[in-house]
Amino acid sequence: MDSKEKAHKIAEEQMYNQDAFSQWLGIDIVALDAGQAVLKMVVRKEMTNGFGIAHGGITYSLADSALAFAANAHGRQSVSVETSISHTQSVKTGDELTATACEESLSHKIGVYRIIITNQEKVTVAVFKGVVYRSSKEWPLS
Repeated sequence: MDSKEKAHKIAEEQMYNQDAFSQWLGIDIVALDAGQAVLKMVVRKEMTNGFGIAHGGITYSLADSALAFAANAHGRQSVSVETSISHTQSVKTGDELTATACEESLSHKIGVYRIIITNQEKVTVAVFKGVVYRSSKEWPLS
């Protein structure tokens, strides 16, 4: 099994199927590989705040899911220990967001990732940094 097949098996069969929140967000997995993920979703009205723009937690959650899929794609169960996000543009109902996760550093116990969130016009709307703890527990692959 190559790295892309392994990443899809972990993300789709074991993580996404158990992740009711990512499913509620309407996240689609576009591409996966070890240390990398591309996810998309469309912002719905119920995701907006009193200003009529997407709640910051929406872009954060999309980025957090991209972090999880990218980090766990190596095959070891990994959880975030530190995250931050900078919102650079407002997001509105109907916007299609793409989160692209790239691994910046990987050691035995720690992984560092940068996730760029863009809209349908390829404009960066947020930048997210995530650090994960890599446990020694492997994802079961059948």
